[in-house]
Amino acid sequence: MNSRERFLAAAACQPLDRPPVWIMRQAGRYLPEYRALKAKSSFLEMVKTPELAAEVTLQPLRRFALDAAIIFSDILVIPEAMGQGYKFRDAGGIAMDFRLDDSTQLARLDSTGVTQRLAYVGQALERVKAELKGEKALLGFGGSPWTLATYMLEGGSADNFERSKTIFYSDRAFFETLMEKLTAALIDYFKMQIRAGVDAIQIFDSWGGILAGQDYEAASLRWIRTIIAALPKGFPVILYAKGTPAQLTDQAFSGASVLGVDWTIDLGVARKLLPSNVALQGNLDPVLLNTTPEIVRRETSRLLNTMRGTRGHIFNLGHGIMPQAKIECMEALVATVTDWQ
Repeated sequence: MNSRERFLAAAACQPLDRPPVWIMRQAGRYLPEYRALKAKSSFLEMVKTPELAAEVTLQPLRRFALDAAIIFSDILVIPEAMGQGYKFRDAGGIAMDFRLDDSTQLARLDSTGVTQRLAYVGQALERVKAELKGEKALLGFGGSPWTLATYMLEGGSADNFERSKTIFYSDRAFFETLMEKLTAALIDYFKMQIRAGVDAIQIFDSWGGILAGQDYEAASLRWIRTIIAALPKGFPVILYAKGTPAQLTDQAFSGASVLGVDWTIDLGVARKLLPSNVALQGNLDPVLLNTTPEIVRRETSRLLNTMRGTRGHIFNLGHGIMPQAKIECMEALVATVTDWQ
């Protein structure tokens, strides 16, 4: 069984001798080869240049025995393709080209033709797919409608998302029109990624955890359900929603075949709470990769033992790898998982 087969078997909750492993945000500033490339090209240039995006995607796989690659891109390519561009603030965080304030701006957002405007993502996927030769899984991804909407409504990164939630409560028609446009764009985008050869799609609901529990369905999960239902039946979809342990049961019936879990819940407890046909992904605390190889080996083994005897576990961090991560810690993590019996 090669790495790709192992990954797909885990997503389908089939028995395995060890879980497959991949790392969210696995390419990035912790790798010197990424920093060397970044010194010559901006982040957005790398995202929009298929050969550079493919190179960055493959860099971690050349160093580590990972079972899957996730395409190097950004969730905000969707708003940009709809007409609301973005950039990175000098002080950190995201700045959209404008804040979505009124119905006129909303009407100008175009959810049609997104796949043509994002053809560079498909081209990068095809390059990586050819390089992997069917031996490792290839993942595509995108943000959830709610998570994308927060950036669009706030005008960029925000601390408390006050405006996004206010619009959800006070102007539901405006909110739902935006969500319908985002949902339509994401469906087309994910179908394009599937045509380009991805083995699974991950939906990042990064800001699902800021919602009041009783509002999570209406503000976020409803739209995710619509997206998954529109994709080919049985196609593997991983749903990762940070900070939503109380919503795991509802997420398990969203149509997703895998739920990504952050580090704030015991993975063994989550396994007992959820249906056996839904796989779990996670959930080592990313901060551990900033410590020492000994600590990483200890905590990785502890997590693996928690899941011993279960099916449907894809080993991952509970969120993206940090720029401060140490290569020797990453090596220890991957070796611990791949050597585990």
